[in-house]
Amino acid sequence: MIDGLVGGRLYGEAQIRTGQNGKRFVTCKVRATAGDGETLFVNVIAFDDDVQTALLALSDADSVALTGALTPKVWTDKNGLVKPALDMVAHGLLTAYNVRRKRQALGGDAASQTPHAGDDLDDPL
Repeated sequence: MIDGLVGGRLYGEAQIRTGQNGKRFVTCKVRATAGDGETLFVNVIAFDDDVQTALLALSDADSVALTGALTPKVWTDKNGLVKPALDMVAHGLLTAYNVRRKRQALGGDAASQTPHAGDDLDDPL
């Protein structure tokens, strides 16, 4: 298991599921861009209630940053090419909405401020 941070855009809509034990969880896909410009898909599952609620509030193509446990995988596309992918059990997330809300709570104007390195933008991360 690798503890990691992934930033990207939601690919499709998050889905609510129920496990065999009756416990609810949420799944989604995030499209991230690797350093070489190649697209990487992250299969996300969330058991934390706050993370589930936040994922369900997002729409297709919304930006999101997620923290959690990563597992590297590979898959084969329809042309037979082997491609990398990641599975993530998400423990925390940050969206543009969280940043605006935090800045407003601190008395700032979200439209005129930009984040600085080291800013504590949200408690879940």
